Amino acid sequence: MSNAEHYRAQAATQRALAAKSDLANRRLLHERSAMMWDEMAVSAEDTIERAQINAASRAAKL
Repeated sequence: MSNAEHYRAQAATQRALAAKSDLANRRLLHERSAMMWDEMAVSAEDTIERAQINAASRAAKL
């Protein structure tokens, strides 16, 4: 499981907790947490993509 997949799983967990919560403040807390996990997943995916591009660029120069 990549970092991005782990972050997406955490976001899904937080969304499930938000759906189960009866308290509005707690629900918002879980929803904000899910958004942060999603942002971290996007960042991790971007990093992986940049690393692959950089590796391909280095390989092409050899």
